Amino acid sequence: MQQEVTLILLAAGNSTRFNLPVKKQWLKIGTKLLWQFVADKFNSVTKFTQTIIVMNENEIKLAKRIAPEYLFVKGSSKSRQESVANALKEVKTPFVLISDVARACIEKELIENLLQNKKSNFCIAPAIKVSDTCYFDGKPIDREKVLRIQTPQLCDTNTLKKAHALGEFSDESSAFYAFNKNVLFVQGSNKAHKLTYKEDLALLSCLRGPLIEQRSGIGIDIHPFDANKKMYLCGVEIKSDIGFKAHSDGDVAIHAIIDALLGAAALGDIGEFFPDNDKKYKNADSKELLKEIVTLITQIGYEIVNIDISIIAQFPKITPYKEEMIKTLASLLNISPSKINIKATTAEKLGFIGRKEGVLVQAIATLKTFRWDEA
Repeated sequence: MQQEVTLILLAAGNSTRFNLPVKKQWLKIGTKLLWQFVADKFNSVTKFTQTIIVMNENEIKLAKRIAPEYLFVKGSSKSRQESVANALKEVKTPFVLISDVARACIEKELIENLLQNKKSNFCIAPAIKVSDTCYFDGKPIDREKVLRIQTPQLCDTNTLKKAHALGEFSDESSAFYAFNKNVLFVQGSNKAHKLTYKEDLALLSCLRGPLIEQRSGIGIDIHPFDANKKMYLCGVEIKSDIGFKAHSDGDVAIHAIIDALLGAAALGDIGEFFPDNDKKYKNADSKELLKEIVTLITQIGYEIVNIDISIIAQFPKITPYKEEMIKTLASLLNISPSKINIKATTAEKLGFIGRKEGVLVQAIATLKTFRWDEA
């Protein structure tokens, strides 16, 4: 039966406590990403009016391609409440069910219990009693009066929007309490354990290891020469009286590598991340741009297998710089130098390259799924 409920899943965090290179929301669970795995699980229980997934802005394009049936909203890595507020702007139903993607093993019965108890002006939240001795501010307290509050939480949409205006809250039930509105607790579940640290993975029995896949991408870039700039290739300064004409420092090789990485991950191209009409990237150090893309690729669950580069140039001579280029790229890509190959050839004096008007670089990048189950 169609519910008058919108599902909001929060997946915009930076996973700073997770202590693995990949963000927890981008862990591969079989053939699905964790955020997709959780969204599909919720929607297998009931038919939500809409499912909104709050995510880092740089990850939304890829997420849309993976699961176009869901709506993706820009989130905040600093504030959970800001992420919720962004999603609430898209909600048109009287009720909203909000959960953290980090709670991946929520049982069908818990979701159904929340939906069956929905009431106007209420927040319904799962809670678990505490069995351990508890201290607060250095003193023991009565554990019978302590509850551990979980998500998902079902809320009256309009009341939640008003409650948010009162301040910053760690969850929806806290906002309702501050607004002096009703909070109803239902029985939670230890199986709804929140994935915060990598050690928590062992406690989540519903998660299985990833299906490993490899993906390849090709990047090609061309830059003409410019007499007013220094020359950089593969992050190395080349002894030359000319450089490359470009909005950034013009490192044509690194630009090709960036496009190869983005292509392998299906994230678009370099111009979408670092547009040449943005003053922020005027004379930008291409090494810093590459670091940013490597971080993104890593956080969404990939490892770099290898990079193969072909530099077509009549000028300059590449061979004297190859070893330094490989060493520099290995450091930027966080991989062994043995996984980087650089080939150089001339254009046999043909075309614009042969006339020493510019350089063309082609790069091929191969990525593979990160094995979190073996980390």
